[in-house]
Amino acid sequence: MQITRHVTDDIIWVGCNDRRLALFENLFPIPRGVSYNSYLILDEKTVLMDTVDSAASRQFLENVDYALQGRALDYLVVQHMEPDHCGTIVEVMQRYPEAKVVGSVKALQMIGQFYDASAFDAGERMVAVKEGETLCAGAHTLHFAMAPMVHWPEVMVTYDEKDKVLFAADAFGTFGALNGKLFNDEVDFEGEWLADARRYYTNIVGKYGMQVQTLLKKAAALDIRMICPLHGPVWRSDLGWFIGKYDKWSRYEAEDKAVVIIYGSIYGHTENAADALASRLTEKGVQDVKMYDVSQTHVSELIAEIFRCSHIVLACSTYNGGIYPPMADLLEDMKALSVQNKTVALMENGTWAAASGRLISAKLEEMKNMTVLENRISIRSALQNGRETELDAFAQQIAEAM
Repeated sequence: MQITRHVTDDIIWVGCNDRRLALFENLFPIPRGVSYNSYLILDEKTVLMDTVDSAASRQFLENVDYALQGRALDYLVVQHMEPDHCGTIVEVMQRYPEAKVVGSVKALQMIGQFYDASAFDAGERMVAVKEGETLCAGAHTLHFAMAPMVHWPEVMVTYDEKDKVLFAADAFGTFGALNGKLFNDEVDFEGEWLADARRYYTNIVGKYGMQVQTLLKKAAALDIRMICPLHGPVWRSDLGWFIGKYDKWSRYEAEDKAVVIIYGSIYGHTENAADALASRLTEKGVQDVKMYDVSQTHVSELIAEIFRCSHIVLACSTYNGGIYPPMADLLEDMKALSVQNKTVALMENGTWAAASGRLISAKLEEMKNMTVLENRISIRSALQNGRETELDAFAQQIAEAM
């Protein structure tokens, strides 16, 4: 059975939900699934905004066919050529032989990289658009704006002048299947969706903060009443709140005055010391303290918390004279995703030669604007009684730094 919803009177959501996929991009756990959003504009000309992953092609094609009500499809706009959004291009173009595909020069080039373009006479049916160019569908005039590296080089976004809708490609997206609730004001977004929105942004788009800032400046010049992303809820209220989140994340500014303690512990002794620190911080009035085991928590969750929090504690065992491997992997991810502007405190452990603190400090020097607090705790095997004053001073410097 077809599943569609009206976004406006003449814009229809024809996307799909995927609850079977375990790992997004074969990397990120998505226990709540994910949506692949596609939108159909019904005007003098019909315009389909992106397609969906091939895994959901049957449902998607039923949705499009139902929404068209026997009409032909005139245009397919490809904003982003990642396979979760372009996976059904060939089927759409074969099913609707009059349709033309519209995209950036790079996007149209990538169609030929992913597919046998001769399967639908692609060369004769492609329309390349550039920054500021438009497509008139009748009452709807679509304005195209290039958004390279948000988060692929071919990406563009589309502004509908009539309904003041921004079709935002992968910007403003989030993990999570929609469960019948299409709009942000139909869900408890801050309570149920924000963590996944943050995890989506920080791990997928987080490296490209400068490019996101460029896109936000373009968006600020438009009268936007609704944002239609390719994943997650459609925004029709409180747009400024969510845009503000993107502004903070892309500036690498912490959302919250908070401490995230991430520990790498082999037999539990480093975890015990981290636990003792968390208690001291709470006693000193630090209200937002979170703890995570680097071996048990998926790195995407850790990256999201590192973006959220103003202060980080890395508590790490020394392993084979180096950094405990899961912690070393986290540091590589932090560097790759351009983590910056953080204050970090270090706690190291080593039975015969504690080296992890020094080595982690060197890794942090490879990142931008990372402040490493001078006072560092070094543990030999286990944090012994009698070091309460030292632990208290370590916690105090973190509290004062906040």
